[in-house]
Amino acid sequence: MFKKILIANRGEIALRVIRTCKEMGIKTVAVYSTADAESLHVRFADEAVCIGPPQSAQSYLNIPNIIAAAEITNADAIHPGYGFLSENAQFSRVCQENDIKFIGASPEMIEAMGDKASAKATMKAAGVPTIPGSEGILESLEDALACAKEIGYPIMLKATAGGGGRGMRMCKDDAETAEGWDSTRREAGAAFGNDGMYMEKFVTEPRHIEIQIAGDRTAKCCHLSERDCSIQRRHQKLVEETPSPFMTDDLREKMGQAGHCSG
Repeated sequence: MFKKILIANRGEIALRVIRTCKEMGIKTVAVYSTADAESLHVRFADEAVCIGPPQSAQSYLNIPNIIAAAEITNADAIHPGYGFLSENAQFSRVCQENDIKFIGASPEMIEAMGDKASAKATMKAAGVPTIPGSEGILESLEDALACAKEIGYPIMLKATAGGGGRGMRMCKDDAETAEGWDSTRREAGAAFGNDGMYMEKFVTEPRHIEIQIAGDRTAKCCHLSERDCSIQRRHQKLVEETPSPFMTDDLREKMGQAGHCSG
């Protein structure tokens, strides 16, 4: 077990990790920007290191500064929390190269799931049912129109690096696809630094139900039941409910088995 964990995050996220570490008898290191010097996660950690100015790109996303903070405090592991660097393959790899345990996925796993088009391909290869759509990234508007013709309207254009409901557009015909192609790519490029787009069949009146999977490096894997995330605004989840009022025992079993296949 680890003796000291650096938490590469802030606020409530870091506080949760600190609380768990205290219960387990593990020392903690908080990192903070100059704007967060008086934050609770800084006060409650056993040690704290300033890693930069208020801008996230210069502090909580600054990999060299975070690694340096781990080294000077002799932390043997880094917990990324969620957001920030938690899904950054390069950060996971740099931790490995510096003999610091990254409490999260390996670089290879993050790269396989790092963008939505790659993640979908990974799940298809694992035998998990997926929504009909494009095979990977769409290279041009002509490709998008051809794919839409194949799967049938309505369709959704989606940013491969998307999240938070951004970089998405529902199209009902070729005219709307042509109109939305450039604007959706521009939005994706501005929001995520990646304007890659893929396409899926638009599902009317869907239920957004997630199966959460946990696994370790010894190939032990389990799912943690479902979360119904159907209550949304602008494609963003507002409420996560478990158990889902929509699920039947049979459907729960099928989705759980699909989750195990992907794990």
